[in-house]
Amino acid sequence: MKKSRLIFIFSLLLIASMMLAACGGGTEPAGDSSSAATNADTETAAATEAPAEEPTEAPMEETTTGDAIEIRWYVGLGAGTDEATIQAQEDVVAAYNASQDKIVLKLEIVDNASAYDVLNTQIAAGNAPDIVGPMGIRGRASFPGAWMDMNPLIAANNYDLSDFDPALVDFYVFEGEQLGIPFAVFPSFTFFNRDLFDEAGLPYPPQEYGVPYVDADGNEMDWNTETVRELAMLLTVDANGNDATSPDFDIENIVQFGYGNMWGDMRAIATLFGPGSLVDASGNAQFPDNWREAMHWYYTGMWEEGWYPNGVYGNSDILSAGNWFESGNLAMANVHLWYAACCVGALESQWDAAAVPSYNGVTTAKLHADTFGIMKTSQHPQEAFEVLTYLLGEKAGELAAIYGGMPARLSLQDSYFDDLRTKSFGATSGADINWDVVRASLSYPDNPSHEEGLPSFLEASDRYAQLSQLMDQNPGLDLDAEIDTLVKDLQAIYDAAK
Repeated sequence: MKKSRLIFIFSLLLIASMMLAACGGGTEPAGDSSSAATNADTETAAATEAPAEEPTEAPMEETTTGDAIEIRWYVGLGAGTDEATIQAQEDVVAAYNASQDKIVLKLEIVDNASAYDVLNTQIAAGNAPDIVGPMGIRGRASFPGAWMDMNPLIAANNYDLSDFDPALVDFYVFEGEQLGIPFAVFPSFTFFNRDLFDEAGLPYPPQEYGVPYVDADGNEMDWNTETVRELAMLLTVDANGNDATSPDFDIENIVQFGYGNMWGDMRAIATLFGPGSLVDASGNAQFPDNWREAMHWYYTGMWEEGWYPNGVYGNSDILSAGNWFESGNLAMANVHLWYAACCVGALESQWDAAAVPSYNGVTTAKLHADTFGIMKTSQHPQEAFEVLTYLLGEKAGELAAIYGGMPARLSLQDSYFDDLRTKSFGATSGADINWDVVRASLSYPDNPSHEEGLPSFLEASDRYAQLSQLMDQNPGLDLDAEIDTLVKDLQAIYDAAK
């Protein structure tokens, strides 16, 4: 049987350049896959922004399927386009096709740089694939209305979801529709520099959710954003050795910072104070109150109290020109799991993992998550679902390893973390890291996700990024007025998109 495929090989040079870009800036590099830098901001290239041209790459070969039903699996919106993964995915397809004779699975791998446009073109031409994945929230949100609600298929097939955290299953529910089944996940958590805590004589942050922070005098405090602020001030030090609680503290000469929320855009860092959205259920612009308070928290930390890096410090050599935690001069950082794999190799200090602090009694550990979706236009939803459940069931562990992700299936996570414990992460052995708290972070995902789509996505994200830049670069802002202006501008952008 001939196997048809459409493969646009992803350039390794492009990957390398994206990794460098990701590691050098203040924006989130990973999007939603562990191949953090691979997917980087490419998923922000929302497919709804521009019409796509027909692909000019190699034409697809004809496939002889006989009486078998052909199911097309499209890879390109997330991981899986780099050359090292292609043969492994082809092997998965070959294994499936050899296992039965009712369905012929076809693999279509499209260069990530053009995958959004190609899929847009296929949808417009009525030639969309059946299954798309892996993809993150941004990938899915870039094609609103294109995905099939899997609830009827899950019910009809009595599909067992008990191997997933229920909160994670709900993470893929959008407007009441189950648009994905958990596959690979990258929870966020608190990275902390043990050496800096030891040097300051401070106990470590809680490494279990639901327990308080206990200070050096034995006093218990809720592990929340206020406690983080107080700790961060003690861990922020100027060139003369004064911490940020000292009246002699020199905010103009800081050499060590207490806390940073790394590589996230404004929506990502605001989510520390709870989930939210810049668009309400009616499609109008909004700025949630909890996010407004978050912006004040960060802005005060930057310009009045000094424990959070502003734009000048954040891009300086003191903080490795953007890779703050790896510099060894940041005590605590909120980042995703993929950061451990990609970006702490040069850290000379010992580090560990702790719980994400709560806000108003609610903990939110924002999540990057990959899944597979079935397109609403599929002519064979039952067969597509059978393939999808094969990929996310029998082949879930194998595919997660191919793409470098943490398996969402609870039954596969022990072996995943066993493997991490044998690795090294900078100066820290994987055996010395509390991975249990990382896994526990999955129970606190942000829903709605900070990566959900917005009307006129690229223009809207450019506009809210301007507010982040203002905050990073300018003290003395009337922050509430700037936020109100942002809402007005977003409303104009949304109206123009209707």
